[in-house]
Amino acid sequence: QVQLGESGGGLVQAGDSLRLSCADSGRTFSSNAMGWFRQAPGKEREFIAGIDGRGSGTVYAGSVKGRFTISRDNAKNTVTLQMNSLKPEDTAVYYCAGRRSSWATMSAPQYDYWGQGTQVTVSS
Repeated sequence: QVQLGESGGGLVQAGDSLRLSCADSGRTFSSNAMGWFRQAPGKEREFIAGIDGRGSGTVYAGSVKGRFTISRDNAKNTVTLQMNSLKPEDTAVYYCAGRRSSWATMSAPQYDYWGQGTQVTVSS
C-alpha cells in the first residue's frame, strides 16, 4: 500500500516563503503523476499544481502561478512545492496526491492516493 507523507507546513507571515515536501513509499513513483491540492475551512478541495512522472511537464492553478513551483526527485521518491510570496488566502491544509498515470491532471477524483495533509497558515 502506497503511503504519502507531507512535511514543511507551518505559520508564516504574508510575503514569506515555505517549502512543502511529500515522500512516497511506493515502488512506481517515477511512473506516477503527482499533485498538490489545498482545502481551506468551509471550502472545497482546490488543485494547486501537478507534475508528470518524469518531471518534464507541470501545470498550475491560476491563483498560484508565478508564486509556487512544483518539482520532484525520482531518485528520492519525493515531490516538493516551493511557495513564495505567500498571502493570507493561501491558508489551508495542503495535500499531496499521486496518480497511477504519467500525466498530471487538475481533477482530484483522478488521483489514486493521498497524504494526510499539512497545515499552512499565513498571517497578515
